[in-house]
Amino acid sequence: MGKPELDHLRFCLALHRAVAGEGDSCFSPYSVASALGLTSQASRGAASDELVRLLAAEDADVAKQAELLRAAAALSESGRHEAPVLAVANTLWTAEELPLNQDFLGELAAWPNGAVKPAPFAADPEAARRAINADVARTTRDLIPELLSPGAVKQDTVASLVNALYLKVAWVHRFRDERTEDGDFHSPSGIRRVPMMHQAESLGHAARDGWQLVELPAAGGVQATILLPDGDLSAHEPGLDEHLLAKLLSAKKNRQVRLAMPKVSLDMRAELKPALGGLGVRTMFSPRADFSPLTPDERVFVDDVLHQSVLRLDEQGLEGAAATAVMFRTLSMVTPADPLDVVVDRPFLLLVRHAGTGVVYFFARVVEP
Repeated sequence: MGKPELDHLRFCLALHRAVAGEGDSCFSPYSVASALGLTSQASRGAASDELVRLLAAEDADVAKQAELLRAAAALSESGRHEAPVLAVANTLWTAEELPLNQDFLGELAAWPNGAVKPAPFAADPEAARRAINADVARTTRDLIPELLSPGAVKQDTVASLVNALYLKVAWVHRFRDERTEDGDFHSPSGIRRVPMMHQAESLGHAARDGWQLVELPAAGGVQATILLPDGDLSAHEPGLDEHLLAKLLSAKKNRQVRLAMPKVSLDMRAELKPALGGLGVRTMFSPRADFSPLTPDERVFVDDVLHQSVLRLDEQGLEGAAATAVMFRTLSMVTPADPLDVVVDRPFLLLVRHAGTGVVYFFARVVEP
């Protein structure tokens, strides 16, 4: 696993710890990294440096992260499986009166579906909010109908950088509906009876350092990776860093697995400003931010970073959507013979990844399915 891929895993785990809390959680590293990557290109000085350190660590080379994200925006041929669907949009919404730096517009155009669209932020903030929400809803197939809540667009909002993502893929080995039956899931609040899906297939598996990994392949080169601790998730999760995760991912081998796991349905919203501040990204939220690469004549800063992520796994496959909005305001304003039983009956982590690049579309913790 190369340095950019390792940096991406480090970013995933850092943001997961910052936003997850103690219960279920879900966010899209792909969407957040896309929005923050574009924001780093729209800024210079400390604001840009802090974002680059979060995304790319000591390499300070966010371009390699951008290459990973662009590569993960394309899925492979599905072959005999149902055609996968992946939609990505990167949109800069701006007030018509805001002067824009043409160099940044060139950077934006290099991102998947990079585009600039006008919004009447000052004249009609509510109309601007509705326009952004409608655009996100179209990209996410209405899984995220209202990314921006009332009040998110203010009178002095002048721009918003929005990433939206939609992914729908079928499992290579589908779970048979008739095999789904209620089973025990051992959550912190007690034993819950939940629908458990079952299959017996040759799947990627690894076991080391207190974790089991099971990989579910999906169409288009997407894979869902289950990370099941040997004991309580709360005891094992703090020791999971990017190096251990990379070792687990690289150690997997195909073997016969009898898998039982719950269906997953998560819908999470987050205001990321506090989490990002705790991760060292502070300058872009202050008057000291330099966004001259975005707009040469206006002093602007970031008011908030808003995120929503939806993830569903069932017998047929997985469907997910995510959106991230960066809101700008103006200052002036080896296979054994016997199959292995894996029963996912306690809290676990779940990654939905692009097989070719290792980019993580979704990172979830399932505690109360």
